Amino acid sequence: MAHTFSRNHIHLVFSTKDRRKTINKELQPRLWAYLGGICKHQDMIALAIGGTENHVHILLHLPPKLALPMRCSC
Repeated sequence: MAHTFSRNHIHLVFSTKDRRKTINKELQPRLWAYLGGICKHQDMIALAIGGTENHVHILLHLPPKLALPMRCSC
């Protein structure tokens, strides 16, 4: 019987509209925790979440049951 191993790490980056500084420092810990909860609810493992006042970085492990997108808009 064949076994497979999948370990897909995704570095997700997104910014605020027009890169406005709307994520103030007091809000950041709550926002990072909220984003971590979304990842957990979707069975993803958030390895790191952070960012600045105008953008967010999330490094996550995508579980094998979720497909990787086949297109890249690079």
